[in-house]
Amino acid sequence: MPHTEPDHLVISAATLDAGVAWVEEQLGVSLSPRRGGQHDRQGTHNALLSLGPDFYLEVIAINPDAPVPSHPRWFGMDTVGPEPRLHHWVCRTSNLAEALEKSTIKPGEIEQMSRGTLRWLITIAPDGQLKADGTMPSLIEWQSQPHPAAGLEDKGYRLQKLEVHHPQALEIKASLFDAGMSDKQIEFVTGSPRLAATIQTPSGPRILG
Repeated sequence: MPHTEPDHLVISAATLDAGVAWVEEQLGVSLSPRRGGQHDRQGTHNALLSLGPDFYLEVIAINPDAPVPSHPRWFGMDTVGPEPRLHHWVCRTSNLAEALEKSTIKPGEIEQMSRGTLRWLITIAPDGQLKADGTMPSLIEWQSQPHPAAGLEDKGYRLQKLEVHHPQALEIKASLFDAGMSDKQIEFVTGSPRLAATIQTPSGPRILG
């Protein structure tokens, strides 16, 4: 059985500057100096915030300076709305092929990715869209060390709770547990599709949604 657990939160925005400004306002944090980079194959770029030694928040947007890819961009970025929001989440697993085989809800096909010294496998749907309105996480297997969060400045922010709301929330939970996940920080709630993350900050809890 693979070991599967939450890896990072994904904030989407029309521009990276807008997404960073939104996170800074919502959490009362500065993302300066920015840490992140470009995903040349996907035509996107990101900025990261540490949420602990092995968990982080990613702000992602289409990179206007990158060539338009010949395939749909990952994370449904081709159809992302104009307002920044908690768009998606990603779970890491010790064996992506096995976790995907055991999942009853398939988040995509396995693709090899790299940037600098980072190497990883990740599930991406052929049409680039996310399963269950983004509430079913993508699965990732890091093939390089250390974890990306280890290189980020720890500013004392932590995930306290992630609520996964969807009409098929229990099916999503069952699929993830079949893939080896068991995490008490994640609450699955039957209802309209949305994600809500409670982040513990130095000034108290804040909610991203």
